[in-house]
Amino acid sequence: VQPDPLMLFQLVGEDPAFVAVKQKIPRMAQSDKTVLIVGETGTGKELCARALHYLSPRADKPFIPMNCGAIPLELFERELFGHEKGAFTGAWTAQPGLLGEAEGGTLFLDEIEALPLIAQVKFLRFLQDHTYCTLGSPRTKRADVRVLASSNVDLTRKIQEGAFREDLFYRLAVLVLNLPPLRESKTDIPLLA
Repeated sequence: VQPDPLMLFQLVGEDPAFVAVKQKIPRMAQSDKTVLIVGETGTGKELCARALHYLSPRADKPFIPMNCGAIPLELFERELFGHEKGAFTGAWTAQPGLLGEAEGGTLFLDEIEALPLIAQVKFLRFLQDHTYCTLGSPRTKRADVRVLASSNVDLTRKIQEGAFREDLFYRLAVLVLNLPPLRESKTDIPLLA
């Protein structure tokens, strides 16, 4: 699959700090390592995640975004790992979960800081060996999925507060993409408008 150079044109900005970020993306895209995208709300974290996917060798496979802040804890495991028929009341059919849907492609976890600690433990297990179990199944499955995550808060502060696992942070932050805040690149405001 040929990388799509148009993906970078969707990242609008001529400020030197933002241009430096855009120049890192094609190199990061060729790696299969996890990437943590850090930046304030509105800095283009999901656009960068899409560029990382569509410029990568996985471009012809699915890009599956998941907003961690929008999924209640009791549904997290079911959404991410899927479930077998009969795993719980109302499970009339088996569902693959987001990892199953992203097979061969990329899973983007937006607002990773919103994951409750118990969910962080379960996701860390997947990051360690790329295996997981669907709800209601004793069998382990393997998923070939690249993980990208984003946060709009300082995760090191969350670690100090006991709200984010340090080991998960290091698994996610193998590569880090820091997006500059818009207030520091005011010359780009007319371009974005």
